[in-house]
Amino acid sequence: MNKNTIIGSILMAVIVIWWMTTNSANANAKAAAEAKAREAAAAEAAKSETADQLVLPAAEPEMKAAPVLGAPAADKAPADSAMADSAAAAAAATAATDSSATDSVVAKPAILPRTVTVETDKFIVTLDNKGGKVRSVIVKALADSAGNFPELIQDTTLGALDLTLGKADLSEALFAVDAPEWITVDADTSVQFVFEDVGGNKVIRSYGFTKTGVSVRQVNRFVGFQPNEYKLAWKGGMKETEEFPKGKSVGGTSYFFSEVIFNNGENVEREMVRDTESFKSDKMVWAGLRRKYIAMSVQFDNPSPVLVQAKPMKVDNEKDPGTFQLSVSDFLRGSDSLSYDFMILPLQWDEVEALDKDYEKVIVSGWTWCGANVWFVWICKILLKLLKFFYELIPNYGVAIILVTFIVRGITTPFTVKQLKSTRGMAKLKPQIDEINVKYRSDPQKKQAAIMELYSKNGVNPLSSCTGGCFPMLIQMPIFMGLFFVLGRAMELRGMPAFLWITDLSRSDVVWSGISIPFVMPSGLAILPWIMVVSTYFQTKVTMSGSAGMDPAQQKMMVWMMPAMMFFFSAVMPSGLVLYWIVSNIWSIIQYKVINRNLVPATTSSKLNGKEVKDAEIVKK
Repeated sequence: MNKNTIIGSILMAVIVIWWMTTNSANANAKAAAEAKAREAAAAEAAKSETADQLVLPAAEPEMKAAPVLGAPAADKAPADSAMADSAAAAAAATAATDSSATDSVVAKPAILPRTVTVETDKFIVTLDNKGGKVRSVIVKALADSAGNFPELIQDTTLGALDLTLGKADLSEALFAVDAPEWITVDADTSVQFVFEDVGGNKVIRSYGFTKTGVSVRQVNRFVGFQPNEYKLAWKGGMKETEEFPKGKSVGGTSYFFSEVIFNNGENVEREMVRDTESFKSDKMVWAGLRRKYIAMSVQFDNPSPVLVQAKPMKVDNEKDPGTFQLSVSDFLRGSDSLSYDFMILPLQWDEVEALDKDYEKVIVSGWTWCGANVWFVWICKILLKLLKFFYELIPNYGVAIILVTFIVRGITTPFTVKQLKSTRGMAKLKPQIDEINVKYRSDPQKKQAAIMELYSKNGVNPLSSCTGGCFPMLIQMPIFMGLFFVLGRAMELRGMPAFLWITDLSRSDVVWSGISIPFVMPSGLAILPWIMVVSTYFQTKVTMSGSAGMDPAQQKMMVWMMPAMMFFFSAVMPSGLVLYWIVSNIWSIIQYKVINRNLVPATTSSKLNGKEVKDAEIVKK
């Protein structure tokens, strides 16, 4: 490994860390850019207010009144309260007279709070008639080691999909529901919630389920009135399904994700929101929240010009990056209904890709300015398909990772061989170059001309050293980063063992929790990082032997610095990624040993041995 390759290795590691920590750095800049859009949307909403909205009348001190559908706005209420009281008294008297005259008038039964739980093959959803919303979502694809299914809503008292129409917030309104407490779905099933105000206007919220589907079909119909705008509020946030590592570590929680996600019609965006932020698009396809191995979203029937707003929501666990409260709002534009799909998506690549809505870019994405949102996603897809292909042949993902490593290193080997030959070709000319450096050390132009003439006569291209050293690094870097993201994020590798002590390739290979290194291995002793240190030491030492022009002090520093740096990085990495790196190091050691066997070793000028180089006169022709 020459100096260029060492620098490339360090640069690759730095870029990976930088990539992971700067995805959220654009949040503040985007918030400023979208401030005008929020103001414009607010102004438009204010202008469009009409009397045909849901309005909450003034609440009584003892209890909160139900919303009134199609009622005038509160600022247009009668000013003369005495007249209002008189009218109310007259109405009460009339009602009493009618009641005594006939038995045909029967009071409606009171609606009591209740829930309906629906179980499908994919998930268990609990619906609440308070607001007609989703209260709980339990997914069956992410069972823990004890077989328990995780809850996805962070705060089930707040839930998700509260509906506001105009100024009327229906989140506290009690809806009538005629459904059993528990429903097991064997065929297409629908649960309907109905809210009716005193004027007979209705909001009907229905939830449709299929036996094996990954979505809940949510339809809202408005009867007797025409709302102008709506807002769906996801107040309960989204809960992490995986166990956080024990103790404090540097970078240990960087493999856990909590993001606001949306498809704006051009690209899939993943945002870590630091403050209340809004995201506007004229062609929003879906919007939602994402955790490490699962995402949930509101998917519109057609691309819509909706406004997505997100606000950070604190959680009790300090290791948890937290979650977000999300809202989606838009104008109804004369429609008497609102429908969408509530998607519950374990992030298995093939399944989410089959939906054809770019959900695979929730797992991995890339910068749009360089097209990485296409080619990098494609690389990750190919790597995962290769892993799954080898897994089908040999049902062990550890073996699959080793085989993929062989393929990656096999692709870069021809360039590495070219780089080594070029480096050793230059090493054969080192004695003459040393003499030229002394002869023309005070005349840089003559020195450069003499060195280039020497290269030309001996058929050596100095640029091939960079081509052979840097180009393989440029090829390997996106592949390495692709493996980094695939092994750390793809649900397919969750809980997958390799061999011996490696029980989960998506997590660190802790074998003994009784011994830990603070801030490095807080969860316990892992073995693979130590193997990484040894392999990196020998790999660096072997490759440094071919760096003829490198200062011996620099070589010694790199031999010790590289293993220490890699130990620090690998201590919290997924064990599958560390396994890839170890195998890659062993490949490099063998490769350099074989190639160096037939190459001339680097030497120094015999004419300069034992002589003292002085800053004296210039030798001139």
